[in-house]
Amino acid sequence: MTLHTAPRKVRTPGQELRRPAAPGRRRSVVLWPYLLIAPTVLGVLFLLVYPLLRNVQLSLQSFGMRELIRGGAEFVGFENYRELLTGGEFWEVVRRTLIWTTLNVVLIVGLATLVALMLQRLGRTWRILVMSALALAWATPILAATTVFQWLFASRLGVVNWVLVQLGFDSYEGYSWFADGSATFTILVILVVWQSVPFAAITIYSALTTVPAEIYESARLDGASEWRMFRSLTVPILRPIFGLVLCLEVIWVFKCFTQIWVISEGGPNGATTTLPVYAYQIAQSLHHYDLQAASSTVTVLLLAVILFVYLRQLFRQEGEL
Repeated sequence: MTLHTAPRKVRTPGQELRRPAAPGRRRSVVLWPYLLIAPTVLGVLFLLVYPLLRNVQLSLQSFGMRELIRGGAEFVGFENYRELLTGGEFWEVVRRTLIWTTLNVVLIVGLATLVALMLQRLGRTWRILVMSALALAWATPILAATTVFQWLFASRLGVVNWVLVQLGFDSYEGYSWFADGSATFTILVILVVWQSVPFAAITIYSALTTVPAEIYESARLDGASEWRMFRSLTVPILRPIFGLVLCLEVIWVFKCFTQIWVISEGGPNGATTTLPVYAYQIAQSLHHYDLQAASSTVTVLLLAVILFVYLRQLFRQEGEL
């Protein structure tokens, strides 16, 4: 008589018997990642989303000094936007802001790229010294750097006027830089570029160190010039980094306020008034907090459109769209 037994299941090496997780334990495992990111999400909602929504709410109300003290703001719809967008002064400020942003960003990215390429060719000692100087310039507080520039371009006892006079330009004896709109605008551009180049240069240099040296050696053997290698190799490889730096600098320059307000308060004669300064002037001088909120909302929308158009073009070039 032959006994037939069921075949015995053989467990392969390393294979473990797994028991189904309990329902309570499975739910805790699923919820744990959400609990970890909950503080960050709440912080973003409180610091970014709520102020934005509150600003939009103010832009749709009649909110002045009286409403600020007594409350009871009245809903007026898009009246504030109509008043803002039909005024010629607002569009002049928009034009000046776009010129300000374009000029600064082009200079920042261009100079930062040159500095990054220079760092790539320097020896170890000089590279450390230059990068340390860049880090110190970047770490200088905005208000402190702005004050230094005020001293440099002071009409009396200013270093810039003294140097120009020593070089033979006697017309700059006691010259008041901040009384001229173009001169003030130029000083502010120099200040913002000086503050922004270190971050962009170090970022681009860090990306350059990731490019394999064999690629450039092969290009040199094929007779490619330095400019051809930069245009055909460096730029395509580092396009995402250039795009990131460009977006960050657009945001930084577009919302620049402290330097302009400390040096000129938007003057002289509105020559340095950009959208952030314009919104602040409306709120503090005229106490039209509703118009200020509308101006801030339009500023955010304008900046979002500019970044969206650029990023869309960048993704198309990368083949992601």
